[in-house]
Amino acid sequence: MSTFMFKTKTLDYTPVNNIFIDNYMANARGEYIKVYLLGLKYCMSGEIGVNSSLIASALSLLETDVINAWNYWNDEGVVKLTPIDNLGNFNIEFIDLIKTPESNKSINLLKELDNSLVKDMLQDIERLLARPLSSKEMETYLGWQQDFNFSPELILLLIEYCVSKGKSDYRYIEKIAVSWHDSGITNIDQAQDFIKKHEDKWINIRKILTYLGIKNGEVMKPQEDMLEKWLNVYKFSLEIIYKACDICFERLNRADFKYIDGILNSWFKDNIKTLQDIELKDRKKINAKAISTESSASKKGKGKFNNYEQRSYDFDDLERKLLGWDNND
Repeated sequence: MSTFMFKTKTLDYTPVNNIFIDNYMANARGEYIKVYLLGLKYCMSGEIGVNSSLIASALSLLETDVINAWNYWNDEGVVKLTPIDNLGNFNIEFIDLIKTPESNKSINLLKELDNSLVKDMLQDIERLLARPLSSKEMETYLGWQQDFNFSPELILLLIEYCVSKGKSDYRYIEKIAVSWHDSGITNIDQAQDFIKKHEDKWINIRKILTYLGIKNGEVMKPQEDMLEKWLNVYKFSLEIIYKACDICFERLNRADFKYIDGILNSWFKDNIKTLQDIELKDRKKINAKAISTESSASKKGKGKFNNYEQRSYDFDDLERKLLGWDNND
């Protein structure tokens, strides 16, 4: 269970920015909008904080829905989610949304649709997204040709890349387009190099998430940072990470990123690199425990009774004295 601390702005009403309604609400899932509005209400009414369980109960949602919602809005740039500690608690700051400036070059959508290449591109995009495009989406994708110098082939590759990651949301696709533009990508070769560099990281991350039974969309930024640390900083192989996951499941009967991270932190400090290293460490631990137990038992055995110098008796002589036979000699 996570607790979210709000940076409060005490008001008796809950103002919703029109930019949120115009640009973000239509593309978000209903439960995400519920979480955003309730969180905004708590924030504006002076609530210091609330945990995910209470939000889920108030909205008849699962706690995972609540966490996924804050993760989604953080990715969208609508809120800023900052970890407070390692216990799954966060500060949430509601961002003042600013209208993005329109492109100076206006797009005549009807005229553009007369172009067979443009029409084919938009139809291919609809096929990739498995839904019809809004007029605003069409204008945005066509605007990339003018503003970013993206070719139709490059735009299709971009959208195909996003869909392959399970991201078909318009705002997410737009963020990727901006990042490609900022990275100076203008052709297919540059885009493929960019994708490969980022996919190399995500291929192994997806494998770990699949092993844990977790979907990509359920991972928050702090968890993603842990995954990157295990792979890129500690440079652990997948088999080592899987072993830590197995131990976590054996002990907790569930996936817990912090617990797995604790195991891997310990192994990194002990310079563990292979499964054999883990077995050797466990064997040493077992041997050390056995020696400690044997030593403890030995100390307990040396009590007052064992230290007492026992006397030796002539039991035949004692028996004669007890029966009075010694007087008959």
